[in-house]
Amino acid sequence: MEIRPDVKTIREAREFLRGYFCVTRVVQAGTLEKRVGRRVWLKLETELPTGSFKVRGALWGLAARLKLGSVAEVVASSTGNHGAAVAWAGKLLGVKARIFLPVGCNPVKRARIAALGAEIVESGGADLASAFLLAERYAQEPGVYFLNDATDQDLPAGPGAIGLEILEQVPQAGAIFVPMGDTALIRGVAAAVKQTAPKVKIVGVQAERAPSYYRSWKEKRVVGTETCDTIADGLATRTPDTQNVRGICELVDDIILVSEEEMLRAIGILLMDEHVLAEPAGAASTAALLKSAASKNYGENMVLMVSGANISREVLQRAVATI
Repeated sequence: MEIRPDVKTIREAREFLRGYFCVTRVVQAGTLEKRVGRRVWLKLETELPTGSFKVRGALWGLAARLKLGSVAEVVASSTGNHGAAVAWAGKLLGVKARIFLPVGCNPVKRARIAALGAEIVESGGADLASAFLLAERYAQEPGVYFLNDATDQDLPAGPGAIGLEILEQVPQAGAIFVPMGDTALIRGVAAAVKQTAPKVKIVGVQAERAPSYYRSWKEKRVVGTETCDTIADGLATRTPDTQNVRGICELVDDIILVSEEEMLRAIGILLMDEHVLAEPAGAASTAALLKSAASKNYGENMVLMVSGANISREVLQRAVATI
């Protein structure tokens, strides 16, 4: 299996996706620039349908599978955003969707999946592992396709289009900060960037309480964690995939861990100062910039990916209280 999409495929994915939604905006973040003394841009993936970058990969991945033959039902395991994206893509392409969720997942994300008409199945566990096992088992049924964003070979080319967009929108970019969950996002973005402008640094961001891919990248081998208890459900992975670890080791220049408090503060700053709503995973890149600006040199021009806006009311209230 290829660990990265080639830039030709990423360009094909970009042209395909343009038929369904517009290029997301990049906006200059004046308040953040004053805080760190450098030029900062925000890539607003929150503007996409379902409020997350995930629709890029879900739509491209499902469309690629349909080229091979009909699909009776598409299934996914998710903490929320990928599930909503698969539900949206399935509805658009005329394929029934079934989404397996952990117990007690983000209610905003669950409601979005339900509104899109997908069947929801809650697993018995509180993290993604049990939902994955249920989805994998169900996908053995005839005509069922498991669109797993952690391992699907086609999917990363969809979010890879973000990398091409950023290079055109901010050609002077020296570094791009990318949240890391299952790594499809950072592998796609980094593949596009490194094959087009290899000097641009790719900086991954993980939650301190879900550091499995950070540890794996650091040690150049798969290192899992017992738990991934973080408010950033989009970053909550504890069992890295071997090929994905190889991918990030080849493509990612640095990874920064951020705390729960740092993400809450970043949500508040983005909302109050930049008028941008972000969920914890979406604000993680901002948290990483604020944490690392004094100690790391990534150049004078930095792009922060705001990957999603589906924040629960409870977390939003906690974030605003930090300001």
